[in-house]
Amino acid sequence: MLIENIKSPADIKNLSIVELQELSNELREIIIATVATNGGHLASNLGSIDLTVALHYVFNSPTDKIIWDVGHQSYAHKLLTGRFNAFSTIRQYKGISGFPKMSESPHDPFGTGHSSTSISAALGILEARDIILSQNPALKSQIPDKVIAVIGDGAMTAGLAFEGLNHTGHLKKDLIVILNDNEMSISPNVGALSAYLRRIMMGELYTKFKKETKLFLERIPTFGEPVLKIAQKAEDTVKGLFVPGLLFEELGFEYVGPVDGHKIDALIETLKTFRDFPGPVLIHAITKKGKGYEPAEKNPGIFHGVGPFDIETGEQRSSGKKSYSEIFGRGLAKLAKEDNRIVAITAAMTEGTGLTEFVNNFPKRFYDVGIAEPHAVTFAAGLATQGLKPVVAIYSTFLQRAYDEIIHDVCLQNLPVVFAIDRGGIVGDDGPTHNGVFDLSYLRHIPNLVVMAPKDGYELQCMLKTALSLEAPAAIRYPRGAVTEPHEDQEIRNISVGKAELLKEGADILIIAIGSTVIPAVNASQMLSEAGISACVVNARFVKPLDMNLIYSLARNIKHILTVEENAVSGGFGSAVLEGLFQSDIEGLKIRLLGIPDRFIEQGSQNILRKNLGLDAEGIAREAMALIRKSADYADFHR
Repeated sequence: MLIENIKSPADIKNLSIVELQELSNELREIIIATVATNGGHLASNLGSIDLTVALHYVFNSPTDKIIWDVGHQSYAHKLLTGRFNAFSTIRQYKGISGFPKMSESPHDPFGTGHSSTSISAALGILEARDIILSQNPALKSQIPDKVIAVIGDGAMTAGLAFEGLNHTGHLKKDLIVILNDNEMSISPNVGALSAYLRRIMMGELYTKFKKETKLFLERIPTFGEPVLKIAQKAEDTVKGLFVPGLLFEELGFEYVGPVDGHKIDALIETLKTFRDFPGPVLIHAITKKGKGYEPAEKNPGIFHGVGPFDIETGEQRSSGKKSYSEIFGRGLAKLAKEDNRIVAITAAMTEGTGLTEFVNNFPKRFYDVGIAEPHAVTFAAGLATQGLKPVVAIYSTFLQRAYDEIIHDVCLQNLPVVFAIDRGGIVGDDGPTHNGVFDLSYLRHIPNLVVMAPKDGYELQCMLKTALSLEAPAAIRYPRGAVTEPHEDQEIRNISVGKAELLKEGADILIIAIGSTVIPAVNASQMLSEAGISACVVNARFVKPLDMNLIYSLARNIKHILTVEENAVSGGFGSAVLEGLFQSDIEGLKIRLLGIPDRFIEQGSQNILRKNLGLDAEGIAREAMALIRKSADYADFHR
């Protein structure tokens, strides 16, 4: 195999076009086989392989900086940059990351994982290059030469991408932006015509003719100026008909394309032509998601982020259990049948958030706004002002991008918007960019916002109904993964806001858990019982408002208290409990807060990471025993 001899991108520069295509085919086979075992992002990676090969053939990484937006299409890049032998460990505990990571390789010049950051980051790298070079020209060989941002058409829906484009056009930096467009196919005729027009409109003969014609028309008395305006308008009309890049040109970029993103020879020719262009360039490449693997080509959405699957059939391996996302979606669709004011909003993650059933039943009440979380939240606020009941379903890690809008546009105005926060807590294999471990901390201090987290699927649906009944903003936070399904005959009912649930009585230690940690806490209490320790377990349900009445009543008799959460300890649920108890007159309390420590959590399976963090049943029981036996200080942030 050719790939076995590729130790760095420099090794592909002497390959022929035929060999480069063979290399692309090998990369596809390796990526398909690895993702089938490990899970990961498949369709996007298969679509960008030929583009990756061409980029590394023309540019010189790591001197030239290639920044992959989001980074979920960087698997081929990793294989070509010295990580072939480690590739089988991708997204595994202690393995290589599924996203670009600066600490992993010098070929990853900027860490990514969230969308639409590449252009802004690339511009910063370019500007730093020029500042350093102006101060010390002798460092030219040690600083970046060319900087390339590879961004998908989906990521271009976010405002941050356009902020970067706008600033780049203003500074007139020699940034190369590759727009990897995989939402439409390319017609050979359109592609050829576009290339022909580009050559004419950029050629010296055309430029000279345009300049001389302009001078000639300006000299014609009376009629010259009107004719010139007509000629300019005609030119813009022709370019607008055949070159879908006027927007980028107005932002100061030279638009190139569209080009076929799977023809390596054409890609190489285009990249070489514009490698040294003096100013911003946007190269529009048309690619196909899932290229080379039929199941992924037919269902790119399903194979965007996929678990282990059978290569022959494309069928995913499943536990047979429903996920929290599916239970949420089913509950929302059921409630929407009863209330036509309910609308659903998501940010480019319809299937991931479980909204497929809602879309099928209520297409006119569903909005996918693209990768634009801030817009999703403010759009929902606008809907709410007119009496509708918007539900915004977004992953926890991505909702961070809309923090200001949550505060300013929703909560400040006390609008009844419901935030369905999926993937709260440890997400697992996608690592620190995707773990949703900060939401309880960044939400609980916002006035007017009710924050809750269910222990199971049935409680999730009940919380959803409760949230929709409020005339105030509410957030429901639930984890990634399988959940016990509610019984069909279970009525979705309201829960009293701010009321916790006493699950188990005990006398030696009080365990107060929230969300995904509740069931492990119950299991831990059984282990403690076997060790002769009587544990009281409370399902808090609400982070805000917190049921301090119940907590006070229990704490007066049980002096050892352990809070458990799958969220950052700093400012999280346990902190809320601690704040409440600090204001009480109860003396002699021994308290520990168990949760996510003050560091970013690495990738790995959820089970491995929870075990390492002590957030499984064994870890909770061990922490409870330590608290009792060591008689810890009042607040022991031992982690």
